[in-house]
Amino acid sequence: MDVDLQQLFARAAAEGARHRATVADRPVQPAADRAALAAAFGGPLPARRTDPTRVVDELIAAARPGLVGTVGPRFFGFVIGGASAAATAADLLAAGWDQCAYNEVLSPAAAAAERAAGGWAKHLLGVPESASVGFVTGAQAANTVGLAVGRQRVLADVGWDVARDGLFGAPRIAIVASEERHATIDRAARLLGFGTGSIEPVAATPQGAIDVDRLRIALESVGSRPVIVCLQAGNVNTGACDDLRTATTMAHEHGAYVHVDGAFGLWAAASPRTAHLVDGVELADSWGTDAHKWLNVPYDCGLAFCADADLHAATMSYAAAYLTGSGAESDHVLGDLTPESSRRARGFAVWAALRELGTEGVAELVDRSCALALRMAQRLAVGGATVHNDVVLNQVLVSIGDPSRTDAIVEAVQRDGTCWVGATTWHGRRLIRVSVSNATTSEHDIDISADAILRAAGAESPADVQQNPSPS
Repeated sequence: MDVDLQQLFARAAAEGARHRATVADRPVQPAADRAALAAAFGGPLPARRTDPTRVVDELIAAARPGLVGTVGPRFFGFVIGGASAAATAADLLAAGWDQCAYNEVLSPAAAAAERAAGGWAKHLLGVPESASVGFVTGAQAANTVGLAVGRQRVLADVGWDVARDGLFGAPRIAIVASEERHATIDRAARLLGFGTGSIEPVAATPQGAIDVDRLRIALESVGSRPVIVCLQAGNVNTGACDDLRTATTMAHEHGAYVHVDGAFGLWAAASPRTAHLVDGVELADSWGTDAHKWLNVPYDCGLAFCADADLHAATMSYAAAYLTGSGAESDHVLGDLTPESSRRARGFAVWAALRELGTEGVAELVDRSCALALRMAQRLAVGGATVHNDVVLNQVLVSIGDPSRTDAIVEAVQRDGTCWVGATTWHGRRLIRVSVSNATTSEHDIDISADAILRAAGAESPADVQQNPSPS
């Protein structure tokens, strides 16, 4: 079947552009139900081939009613950043070029893009220039890589080769982490064979950063066991960052390996206004972050950094006779540093996003998100909400009236469609969680979203309060 690729790709690109151009004018939460979507996508698989143009048209028609406005300016759930213009265009090219980014033999261009983008990212995030960078799917993969490298290191320190001998009979590792760690740390512990029983939880401060005095006690209590310490840049609920300098120094004095989970908070290093929150970040042994969050790169793209590039490669690489260019001894790039071999060229979109923004643009993106989060907190507070966290980054935790109504309020907000927020449980309270990370979000978006949240809760909007001031 002859296909006009230019026309077909142009149709797909035009639909993507149409979606972007209109997403801010449509309800963030779609109205379609699961049954309707299942019917639109379902039915028996046709026996005969279908013209690609018709397939694309059918896909667009089936998907449109169920598309959430995650790329739009008023989606405040899950720290999702809408993909930027240049990054999206680069992702379209990556799909068209269809490069497998396993190694340089398969794609010299993908390798060069990753080297450049990885170097820029290290500079922005305060990671040592000599560190290795693996382009993975997201924070889960980045944290899993970091803990895998840590496992290799701490067991080698006590004379155990985990790559050869596995974990059966190995000295038991302690994973020391905050009680408010992200759940990806627990899943990494399961996937890597540690088990969640190996996690030694450390109490957190009232704002959710690890308590360094309790960390000292925890390190002393594990005795001579091999230790991996997991620190956090950006508490998933509050945005609070651990005292990386003090905690990492303390952990290293104990002989521990230190991994920093910085899914979104690591980007605080890119702005002079917030860099103090991650002071000491360069001292760690590995780091994980997402590009598809604050950097506004299309899904799926995470970055796994390791201070010891050779150890990183020794942990993650493999070789086979048919894999030309695999198992390189130096200049570790691409497949040597990730869990996947067959993977898309994620580096093109990261390169494009960073090239579009530049150093100042990334800093401005971080600053704007933080300022808009603070604006959201202030407007909700004026309307009667209680703000439960210090808004240091882009996270806001609020309750309006009885916390038992939080889920009903969130459901009403989503149903309203003006914006999308989620709910979380923090310190025993059910709270509304607002994450501001989209580069296109404006002050107007914040204001009308705050009004929608207060309206859903039956509270007064800031505008109402100003028009009808309380008697003095």
